[in-house]
Amino acid sequence: MRVLSGIQPTGNLHLGNYLGAIRNWVRMQDEMDSVVADTATREPGQCFFFLADMHSITVHEGREQRIRNVRDMAAALVAAGIDPDRSVLFNQARVPAHAELCWLLNGTARIGWLNRMTQFKDKAGKDREGASVGLFVYPVLQAADILVYNATHVPVGEDQKQHLELARDIATKFNSDFGVELFTLPAPIIPKESARIMSLRDGTAKMSKSDPSDMSRINLTDDDDAIMAKVKKAKSDQEMLPETAEGLTGRPEASNLVGILATLTGRTTDAVCAEFAGKGFGAFKPALGEVLVETLRPIRERFLELRTDDAALDAILDKGAAKAAAAAEPTLRAAYDAMGLMR
Repeated sequence: MRVLSGIQPTGNLHLGNYLGAIRNWVRMQDEMDSVVADTATREPGQCFFFLADMHSITVHEGREQRIRNVRDMAAALVAAGIDPDRSVLFNQARVPAHAELCWLLNGTARIGWLNRMTQFKDKAGKDREGASVGLFVYPVLQAADILVYNATHVPVGEDQKQHLELARDIATKFNSDFGVELFTLPAPIIPKESARIMSLRDGTAKMSKSDPSDMSRINLTDDDDAIMAKVKKAKSDQEMLPETAEGLTGRPEASNLVGILATLTGRTTDAVCAEFAGKGFGAFKPALGEVLVETLRPIRERFLELRTDDAALDAILDKGAAKAAAAAEPTLRAAYDAMGLMR
């Protein structure tokens, strides 16, 4: 079993990044220790986690900022529990096989398939003619990310299911067109807990680094006092908390805050509601703040320590990239050979 997942290296990491993706990666890493990938060799399962800096070029960003973002994301992942000795951690740009296979797969992917990708329509908006080619073929690079390692499983949320299906379609067509059984068809992993963390100022909008209000998010660099202050000022409502989660319907801010506490403590929203039933947010918010502080403090301290040592972070990414490149080379070589391309 080989699991692969990537994340764009965005600056200003926040609670949504941690609960939405990073924490699940740590759990997958821990679970993989007991998984056997090959019953013949008894080799253990592997997790490949990468920073999608090649994907990030679809949005203009300064050179120094992109470099900083990659290193900060690496620091955050390690601080949160990703172990470079147990998982393969790297950034795309250090492994040229991603871009190479993407170009080869561009000959297999169909324009009609890409035209159906809803994320392109969402991100390009009304200015489709002004969007970059990179944004349009972005899903082909995603397919290459997966197929170059013959990943067997890929964690996906609702917004990524379509992209995984495209990867499977490309793999199937390539195998058929060239008469090979080269690419494994990756299966989806639906995370047991798929946390969707919303803004502290608007329960209908995702927590985001791009929100102009810093009070809308809990940053991983926020100190204890800042976290408590943001939770205290988080938008809520005047109603008491209900006995069950069903009573949160139509209360987006209340639902968000209860959901954050439930996710952090590994409980259901029903269980959290039962604990605070009949109480207001004056009693609830301090409890949420304390859990956030205790959860994020060790991650913040380790993150701030790691991000001051660029050489150490680069060494971690170099080490992971070497492992990734070695794993990708046989598949890439076989793809060239199947297509009759001489290297």
